[in-house]
Amino acid sequence: MIYRYFELSEFDSPDKPGSGENMQSEFMRKLDFARELAQVPFVVSSGYRTLAHNKGLIEKSYNASPNSSHLRGWAADIRTRNGQERYKVLDGLIRAGFERIGIGSRFIHVDADPKKPTPRIWTYPKAV
Repeated sequence: MIYRYFELSEFDSPDKPGSGENMQSEFMRKLDFARELAQVPFVVSSGYRTLAHNKGLIEKSYNASPNSSHLRGWAADIRTRNGQERYKVLDGLIRAGFERIGIGSRFIHVDADPKKPTPRIWTYPKAV
């Protein structure tokens, strides 16, 4: 599938080139639309994760969950540099219909995992 604002390689787990292909197409279409609405680049800091990569994040205390939506291709973390950019990303995500959003000081987590409760918004500790 071709997306206007993203290449699936941007979503690769760092330990498995080509794994961005595991992203859910429904999630990707919605994220592409959110990017259009936000009118700012979405820099993906984490997309699909292998079990090994996710386990490493847990071991480093990066607030990764053993049941992470990243493991199933339903989530992405979008890097943000400042409050204005964070606002635009968040606004685009909400207007695109996302209902699961985590807000960190340097990123926004978004997922559309059908196995998790919605709507939900949460924050991460500042160190993340």
